[in-house]
Amino acid sequence: MANLADLLKQRILVLDGAMGSMIQTYKLSEEQYRGERFKDWPSDVKGNNDLLVLSQPQIIKDIHKAYLEAGADILETNTFNANAISMADYDMQELVYEMNVAAARLAREACDEIMARDDAQGGASVAGGRTPGATKPRLVAGVLGPTNRTASISPDVNNPGFRNVTFDQLRESYTEALKGLIDGGADIVLVETIFDTLNAKAALFAIDEYFEQQGKKWPVMISGTITDASGRTLSGQTAEAFYNSLRHIKPISFGFNCALGAKELRPHIEEIAGMANCHINTHPNAGLPNEFGEYDETPEQMAEEIEDWARNGYLNIIGGCCGTTPKHIRCIAEAVKKYPPRQPKADNHTTRLAGLEPCNITKDSLFVNVGERTNVTGSAKFKRLILEEHYDEALSVAREQVENGAQIIDINMDEGMLDGQAA
Repeated sequence: MANLADLLKQRILVLDGAMGSMIQTYKLSEEQYRGERFKDWPSDVKGNNDLLVLSQPQIIKDIHKAYLEAGADILETNTFNANAISMADYDMQELVYEMNVAAARLAREACDEIMARDDAQGGASVAGGRTPGATKPRLVAGVLGPTNRTASISPDVNNPGFRNVTFDQLRESYTEALKGLIDGGADIVLVETIFDTLNAKAALFAIDEYFEQQGKKWPVMISGTITDASGRTLSGQTAEAFYNSLRHIKPISFGFNCALGAKELRPHIEEIAGMANCHINTHPNAGLPNEFGEYDETPEQMAEEIEDWARNGYLNIIGGCCGTTPKHIRCIAEAVKKYPPRQPKADNHTTRLAGLEPCNITKDSLFVNVGERTNVTGSAKFKRLILEEHYDEALSVAREQVENGAQIIDINMDEGMLDGQAA
């Protein structure tokens, strides 16, 4: 199998487009979603697109092949919600491992069949013609989606401290899905559409842990989502702060997808491309959704915008998210093929930290202040407030330090009379 790192040195690679948009074109009924195996399932399953890898595998495989024919180098598995947390909506938690294995195998089979056909015909079918004597490699990216819960934001506006999922629950859910993807034959792990950085940290922790157990690493792609014109993720981070928070796993590529169209996403891709010491991946929507929730940007319009990204050296991996089709991918593949891939920035060994904004410490930085008062062994006042559960007032201690110039605060809850984890 081709090495992703080597391919990224050669050219801009093309990711596939939207799976959900293509599934919608089939207008599947409840009975079709169920298939024979799930005809007696006690709850409704229409809309559970991940289930189709088990109930309608040929549809998913046909969509994969359509994207490969359009010029895609990398297929995403149909596993955006194939995790125990999301599948609880359908009481299908027990099917998660099987779903991920089946999804990865379907994508792998689609890749292998197209590559075998190219071998037989003496060359690779690519946008713009056939490459004689060469079979174009096709790779499978196993998708770990964001889940339908958020670890750092309360779903209850009246209780900002409430959470409906824990870090460990996310880690366990991601581990199960990841194992299925790898066992099914995924070449790459893609953590995508990240709206909450803490969810992503749980996914990366699970990935690191699994890699250590296996004694082997797979390439990891990371893709966040900027939710609106503020230029921040849903959990409040800027693009650079988001990058700083997740770069520790040393991903092969980093970028953004979904939420915005290509024009609106461009400044955030340009920003990350100017600093990241890894490759850049992105798959924007086909414009912004209209009043009917549909996407109006044509393949030609989208390709024109993306070509300028390639011309300016922002891209290593480009694909499409909501609203994109094989026609969009074909136009994008044609548009970027004449441009060289972006070269990752050299690592300058900057200390990159982040809250909602980045905190970078370089040789030119001035004195960096660390606030020590949010520490139960270092501040009698803070200790008393925490022990008495006066958390709002305790937060004011942290806020005061930040307002007085602390770039970093030292939070310590290690005290014999205290449930440190709860605090």
